Amino acid sequence: MTCAVARHPRPSSYVVGVGVALLLSFLAACTTGAAESETGSSTLVTNGQKGWHGTPVSRGYPLPGQSFTDTAGHTTTLPEVATAPISLVFFGYSHCPDICNVVLANMAAALRGTSPAVRARVRLVFVTTDPARDTPPVVRAYLDRFDPRFEGLVAPVETIASAAKALYISYEKPDGSRGGSYEVDHGTYTTAFLHGKARLVWSSDATVADIRADLVRLTRLA
Repeated sequence: MTCAVARHPRPSSYVVGVGVALLLSFLAACTTGAAESETGSSTLVTNGQKGWHGTPVSRGYPLPGQSFTDTAGHTTTLPEVATAPISLVFFGYSHCPDICNVVLANMAAALRGTSPAVRARVRLVFVTTDPARDTPPVVRAYLDRFDPRFEGLVAPVETIASAAKALYISYEKPDGSRGGSYEVDHGTYTTAFLHGKARLVWSSDATVADIRADLVRLTRLA
């Protein structure tokens, strides 16, 4: 079946809540009603049946293959960067006044509370939604505030929009005509990929404890 997600603009807390509900509906529509067995791993099923705090996706979609620039200035792709057994992908921007900072801080705190073995198997990849201001050095400095291991990717807005669409992340492309002070509307979900396939999605209000518990469980599947 073909599934779509409505826009999820960031500034309004009411609309953010509606956007989360729509995403959860999408994920429910794209998961099987019964558990889906996977060779060599445990089964991921619909949220609540097995105690997951995020929303599992049993028909995991892959990482898109568009070209990006990493924070060292090298050309790369999401699959080339997201090589950890568990890769977390989040779209945001360094000038974000609130939610992006909260999400990244929560992800960093969740990882800090896990064992070294878990941390070694998890990496977060940050894709900027604001390439006009988020140059590779700006992104590197921004991510270092949360966790130096976080990876950052930059690309033209058309590339970002294409990758966001592939991952069901809403994104309103900034037109660059508003000067240096503006906000960028984008989805605020974090997607966890298990060996290159989407397996779990957290909304921006996921707690540190819930994220940590899910990460520990995901590493057992990796």
